[in-house]
Amino acid sequence: MSDKTSQSGARPVTTEHASRRSFLRTSTAAIVGGSLVGTLSLGRSAHAAGDDTIKVGLIGCGGRGTGAAAQALRTKGNVKLVAMGDAFPDRLAGSLQELKKEEELKDRIDVPEDRCFVGFDAYKNVLGAGVDLVILATPPGFRPIHVKAAVEAGKHVFMEKPVATDAPGVRSVLASAAAAKQKGLALAVGLQRHHQQSYIETIKRLKDGAIGDIIATRVYWNEAGVWVHPRKPGQTDMEYQMRNWYYFNWLCGDHIVEQHIHNLDVSNWLKGAYPVRASGMGGRQVRTGKDYGEIFDHHAVEFEYADGSRMFSQCRHIPNCWTSVTEHAHGTRGTSNLTSAIIEPTGGERWRYRGEKENPFQTEHDDLFANIRAGNIPNEGEYGALSTMTAILGRMATYSGKVIQWDEALASEINLQPKEYAFNATAPVPAVAIPGVTQVV
Repeated sequence: MSDKTSQSGARPVTTEHASRRSFLRTSTAAIVGGSLVGTLSLGRSAHAAGDDTIKVGLIGCGGRGTGAAAQALRTKGNVKLVAMGDAFPDRLAGSLQELKKEEELKDRIDVPEDRCFVGFDAYKNVLGAGVDLVILATPPGFRPIHVKAAVEAGKHVFMEKPVATDAPGVRSVLASAAAAKQKGLALAVGLQRHHQQSYIETIKRLKDGAIGDIIATRVYWNEAGVWVHPRKPGQTDMEYQMRNWYYFNWLCGDHIVEQHIHNLDVSNWLKGAYPVRASGMGGRQVRTGKDYGEIFDHHAVEFEYADGSRMFSQCRHIPNCWTSVTEHAHGTRGTSNLTSAIIEPTGGERWRYRGEKENPFQTEHDDLFANIRAGNIPNEGEYGALSTMTAILGRMATYSGKVIQWDEALASEINLQPKEYAFNATAPVPAVAIPGVTQVV
């Protein structure tokens, strides 16, 4: 995957640390043959200055990035947003303005003009701006490049899901996750259900045998669809695709990857495994114009696990149809609606989670920052990457119309990324898949 950038990108845009000694000891002990750069600087700089502020950099200033930054800033302890980067100046300026609207966050934002960076290489400048932790929230096609650079720079990472759009990207993230573990760096992934108490308790009970052996799961992300931004005069193909990243596979991976990963991940979590093969079908029924890139508007996939159990998956972006974003389990002795946190054993008493409802998007950041400060360094990179691969496997099955094996899918050398990243570079040409014809591995 090339990281060539022919357009100088990181320029200022006009817009109106550290943990405690326990963390330093833990991080130092965790490093085996890895670079100490970044990992030790977080602790040493904090204590040299008598400060335990965790300095955050945001890379990707869209809606999810802005939300993730706000959630990071709401965590307990001293934390500051000190640098921001995005491909587009209007995105960055709008994000900073939105964050500053929140009274509780104002004192935690210190982002002067010389720490605002724009362009495809803005991430490099954010990483060099004295941050301890970075939030990676660009379109997912960039995730493998950004997390690799962040880990090499010795930064803790929170990255949004999915973590790649093709198999080479997944393998790159797996390597970065291993490197982060070796360096004692936190690596969190935005699969927030893992931090939601209703899911945690329900899955624990199911794994303890509440409905017997799990023989099937059903998972859905069926809804009307998302935005499209009409092409503006003078836009290059690369800029149009970047503005409409959801519809182009090199950036998004298709909605089975970008959104449905949440539901697929829940099934994998419950099973404690990943599928060994998949088959399925899908297509473009209502979103057929070229403005919608090459992604399908519906997918239906049957995944098989090594024990013979199945995961039945649907995701759809078509208005005026049945909507459902849910996960369900079927066992030898009952069923469960995991989304509603309900377990119904055959002949037994119905159970429902009655605990407090929390905002899981906030909880995942609360957990990350609390763990870093306590010296308990989380690493969610492996399951984030392999659940991303599960979604990519499903896309391969629907695009090809064939049974696709996990091992051959993960080993695929098909790379969706462009040869260079610049607004005047040649953008990938969308090619709508034709089942029975399209090669996916």
